[in-house]
Amino acid sequence: MTESMPQPTAETDAQPIEARGDNRSQRPSSESFRRFMTSQWAPQSTELPAREPVADFAARRRLALSRLFPGERLVIPAGPLKVRSNDTDYRFRAHSAFAHLTGLGTDREPDAVLVFEPTAEGEGDDGGNHTATLYFRPLAGRDTDEFYSNARYGSFWIGDRDGLEAIAASHGIATAHSSELETAITRDAGAVEIGGMRVRLIRETDLNCDALVDTSRINTGVDLERSDALDAELAAACSELRLIKDEWEADQMRLAVDTTLEGFRRSMKELGRAISHRRGERVIEGAFFAHAREEGNDLGYDTISASGDHATTLHWIRNNGEIKAGDLLLMDAGVEVDSLYTADVTRTVPVSGTFSPVQRRIYEAVLEAADASFAAASRPGAKFADLHRVATEVLAKHLHAWGLLPVSLEEALSSEGQQHRRWMPHGTSHHLGLDVHDCAQAKRELYLDAELAEGMCFTIEPGLYFKKDDLSVPEEYRGIGVRIEDDILMTSDGPVNLSAALPRTADDVEAWIQDSLS
Repeated sequence: MTESMPQPTAETDAQPIEARGDNRSQRPSSESFRRFMTSQWAPQSTELPAREPVADFAARRRLALSRLFPGERLVIPAGPLKVRSNDTDYRFRAHSAFAHLTGLGTDREPDAVLVFEPTAEGEGDDGGNHTATLYFRPLAGRDTDEFYSNARYGSFWIGDRDGLEAIAASHGIATAHSSELETAITRDAGAVEIGGMRVRLIRETDLNCDALVDTSRINTGVDLERSDALDAELAAACSELRLIKDEWEADQMRLAVDTTLEGFRRSMKELGRAISHRRGERVIEGAFFAHAREEGNDLGYDTISASGDHATTLHWIRNNGEIKAGDLLLMDAGVEVDSLYTADVTRTVPVSGTFSPVQRRIYEAVLEAADASFAAASRPGAKFADLHRVATEVLAKHLHAWGLLPVSLEEALSSEGQQHRRWMPHGTSHHLGLDVHDCAQAKRELYLDAELAEGMCFTIEPGLYFKKDDLSVPEEYRGIGVRIEDDILMTSDGPVNLSAALPRTADDVEAWIQDSLS
């Protein structure tokens, strides 16, 4: 006999659905409890923090953006918290444009918005065309209910955060309470031709900001399609500002790479245990993640820990497979440091400590392609596109020598051919910084078609991938994937391989893994 479902009653329906999420907390609601919870706390320090080293650099970045958009209001949100499951959130990570222009990293100030208010030309911050103000919601005082009752914003739940005055002092930027944000964004906004203020927004970062700006545009007769194009121009400008790293950013990239290399070494120390585990790929992934959280802020992106044929899947992040003796392990990982800058490094290693002849043949071809690409980046002024061209030419020549190309080498290398790209379908380089694929909204002429300049940070990452079901190659090649990826900083003297300390040659890789297994 089955039990019937209880029927709703007036009593069970009395609690509004939006309040039911609080059922788990079982918090008392008496006035005496409230008075006790909001009293007898030690006074908090009123001493303001010192100015952060990043503050001056962030101010210069804001000045550069200000000069691009005189007379226009610019709105750059950090973004809100994002629900992971029911009433738990993901760790907060600000939008990269916001982080770049404020210098705020780690998990600080969700819902914050940076607003550039136009001034008379040259009368803004540091002689620019705007005054910039950071709007955010400071944590409630300990004499308020929110202190102990709000699981998202009460410091009893999430810990203390710097307030308005502290952020202004540490980061050298004016601050204001988020209650003033709506007025700051919408005041005098409208069609420029009828005396309104043009507003540009970094879209799809904070839906509340999107709604504020869009409603203002609708109410004032602004062409929404045209405005979308203007917003896209702002996104592109913020992306392009990051193409050249300043001195502070370059130091952060060195730190991110050094921390990542130590994570690789730590992960390979777990290789012996990984071989005996049914999910060996996750043993390696977990070791790197632990290192990233201990020594940095987080992962820069989901780690690729791919053994055997999994290494031929370019973005293998399930990492649920075995690591078998005799296979190759491809590990692609990066630590995001507290400033939110990330490295992006890949090494492919022989699980047993020694490459088989065909594995070594493929590995050394990829290494030759990487070295040729690095040589093409020999000085500022070299073409970014040449890094990819020379790498794929090297790989094509090896594929031809191995008898794998279905056409002549010349035909494969022609724009009408490209058959060699079956085994390396991705690009050889991308910019690197706050995003693992940084500056992605930059115009083509400033990215793919650009000359390399001092301060650019980019990857070199050729690879060859022969899937286990690829009938176009002999069986001995199938199930082998190899990628070698290094992080490069262009200096006035030429490129510097920031990740060169991690073994790269076949012999050095074998010695590294044999030592890790011992």
